[in-house]
Amino acid sequence: MDGPPENDLCSVCHGSFTVPCQANCSHWFCGNCILMVWQHGSAIQPCKCPLCRRQITLLVPAEVSLRQRHDPAVAEILQKIEPYNRLFGGQASGLIQRMQDLPFLLRRLLREMVDPQRSLPFVIRIRVYLSTDSDLLSCLQMILSAVYIISPVDIIPEAILGVVGLLDDILVALIAFLHIATLYRSVLYHRHGGSS
Repeated sequence: MDGPPENDLCSVCHGSFTVPCQANCSHWFCGNCILMVWQHGSAIQPCKCPLCRRQITLLVPAEVSLRQRHDPAVAEILQKIEPYNRLFGGQASGLIQRMQDLPFLLRRLLREMVDPQRSLPFVIRIRVYLSTDSDLLSCLQMILSAVYIISPVDIIPEAILGVVGLLDDILVALIAFLHIATLYRSVLYHRHGGSS
């Protein structure tokens, strides 16, 4: 989460990373390189990842880039990333996009939650970003999903149908994970462009 893998190169310029950013597809790029890819395409829709061709709806700068914010060259690139995130980072466009973003968001969330220096501020940020009705509804649905999974009451009982009876629990768990990812995406969006 702090930066791209060691000995990795930007797939656009094939050089060492300058202001590395991770896209919602989990690939890393130089901030300036991925913004040039976007500028050479349609400015009214997000660019597609040069590696996997998924739409990039969120760019998350590496921690090392954020620590170098005082450098004018880095600050300029970070200022260009913020409008990109404001345009495309607010919400994933559909269920398929949300399912594709789920591994990226849950991996980042887990790393952030186990980091002892960031976990308390993360909880505080979640409370701040739960200001909209849709975020509160997402949080409520996530809690209800967890209660359903824990409770002994099932729509499809495991005692009667065996493994098939787990399908409702799996579906409810998937819904809960989608809500968690939506809340964390909101945090990333506000942190890297949405609050400016």
